[in-house]
Amino acid sequence: MLEQINSPDDLKKLKNNEIKILAEDIRRFLVDSVSKTGGHLASNLGVVELTLALHTVFNTLEDKIVWDVGHQSYVHKILTDRKPQFHTIRQYKGISGFPKRYESPHDHFDTGHSSTSISAALGLASARDLNKDKYAVVAVIGDGALTGGMAFEALNHAGQSKKNLIVILNDNEMSISENVGGLSNYLNKIRTNTVYSKVKGDVENLITSIPAIGKTVIKTAGKAKDCIKYLFVPGALFEELGFKYIGPIDGHNYSEICKVLKSCKNIPGPILLHVMTQKGKGYALAEKFPDKFHGVNPFKIETGKPISSNKNITYSEVAGNTLVACAEKDKRVVAITAAMPGGTGLSPFAKRFPERFFDVGIAEQHAVTFAAGMAVSGYKPCFAVYSTFLQRAYDQVVHDVCLQNLPVIFLIDRAGLVGNDGETHHGSFDISFLSPVPNLTIMSPKNGWELEKMIEFAMQHHGPVAIRYPRGSAITMENSIKNPIALGKSEILYEGGNDAFIIAVGHMNAYALKICEELKEKSIGSTLCNFRFIKPMDETMLIKQVKNHKKVYVIEDNAKIGGVGSQIQALLNNYRILKEVNTIGLPDAFIEHGDVNTLYQLYGLSIEEIVNRITEDFASKNFKNIRIR
Repeated sequence: MLEQINSPDDLKKLKNNEIKILAEDIRRFLVDSVSKTGGHLASNLGVVELTLALHTVFNTLEDKIVWDVGHQSYVHKILTDRKPQFHTIRQYKGISGFPKRYESPHDHFDTGHSSTSISAALGLASARDLNKDKYAVVAVIGDGALTGGMAFEALNHAGQSKKNLIVILNDNEMSISENVGGLSNYLNKIRTNTVYSKVKGDVENLITSIPAIGKTVIKTAGKAKDCIKYLFVPGALFEELGFKYIGPIDGHNYSEICKVLKSCKNIPGPILLHVMTQKGKGYALAEKFPDKFHGVNPFKIETGKPISSNKNITYSEVAGNTLVACAEKDKRVVAITAAMPGGTGLSPFAKRFPERFFDVGIAEQHAVTFAAGMAVSGYKPCFAVYSTFLQRAYDQVVHDVCLQNLPVIFLIDRAGLVGNDGETHHGSFDISFLSPVPNLTIMSPKNGWELEKMIEFAMQHHGPVAIRYPRGSAITMENSIKNPIALGKSEILYEGGNDAFIIAVGHMNAYALKICEELKEKSIGSTLCNFRFIKPMDETMLIKQVKNHKKVYVIEDNAKIGGVGSQIQALLNNYRILKEVNTIGLPDAFIEHGDVNTLYQLYGLSIEEIVNRITEDFASKNFKNIRIR
């Protein structure tokens, strides 16, 4: 059946029994495709019928659908002319795993971070009304994303604005991990309270069936409805915010969803449609383990196991294990996550110290200020967060933590390029936006051992600390020297001559060491500095080494603007040292999706590209007395 669908218009020709066959085809297609490319699987399996219904009822060349986060837009892409390219999803030069306006006229807003859809949709609806247009606007948001403060801000504004807007709450009781918090409990009451749903529906049907009733009867009926609402659903949150609440309905019943959506199009004002779906539906392993199949690498369909398994310990695991060890020794150590315990390596901590583990939901701003409150009270809070998501809490880092010089530890995971999730998930800016903040100490480890020691150092430091590290294996440079961590001190990893002074940040040292060895073969002498402390800088060492070398190179996986290279250049300028710092980093651009090695090659960060660049700067010379430490 899927072969017959080339555009959303083809859906409108199908009968309900054919839609069921199509839904099964789409699920098979998703499992088969994602098993080869990797990607977000469970969330997309859960929204098949919902997406089919949306494209049946709405015309997405005119009507605007905004997908919150956007990783559940695969079915939408399949139905909107991208099925032939779907085998390229998340691959370099292939289609994105998120909605992109440049990809298709059916994509009306680029997303990648959670809790944004209602704000964007309300903006679209407001622009529509100013232009006196007639198209519908729909925001699709998950119950996990609804915990984000921005979503509540948008709900508050939308309810007050009275704009025609449909918000679909895709409720699968999951974000990446199981949802937590008061809102999750509130939604659970709605899901499970069949008495409320039945009585609410009966009252609404009664009211709507009475023809031409007087104002007094309407008012009385409205009060009766409110009494029922308050009796069975404490708070009646959405209706109090100004929304007409409908639901919950079965998110896998295509005909029911279509019927309700058609009704919603004719109801004025903001509507919240509560749809219940099952994450991972149709693939037994994803149904059983939806968190494990949220984002996957290529896997074997029969077993669900990755095709290529990396058994090396990851930086995330090193961070999590180190926190457990620190918490064993110090009862003041607490760990905080914003709905990412597994991804950030905190699951062992949560299991070992449940009373000292705090999952605040998708709420990074709250997480930072929450950590500040615990720090004021004498605890040592560690907030483990992806670099790209820490961007959302910048004001809280500045105002609530660093201004008060509080001992909060930021474990910044996925710093640098992360690969196939692309622009919205690369950690390309953390050095640039954190470095100007007073009181903040910033470190980056060259390997797993150094990350462990940096966390231990941070536990003893009196003030805020940020430690940035990449995604993936921490088994790099495992046989390298192990100098103690000292505030503001770097270390020299390689001494082989005074042509090139190479400064490497974090895991880029593994590349830089190989670069030094290749330069040796080309008779170019080099010295490699592991720039452990981005802030405070090791100024004494830098000035000494810069003066003793002909050229200076910085290798970093951050944007060049505001990165380590630009900071070192500013330092040399302040000391009136007239030497250029050649920064090998990321350009002033949003880096596209693709595997990390491909992107390194493309942007001049591969070993080969860096060696070629440095070689071009030097004439061949024979340097002796090379010493490797």
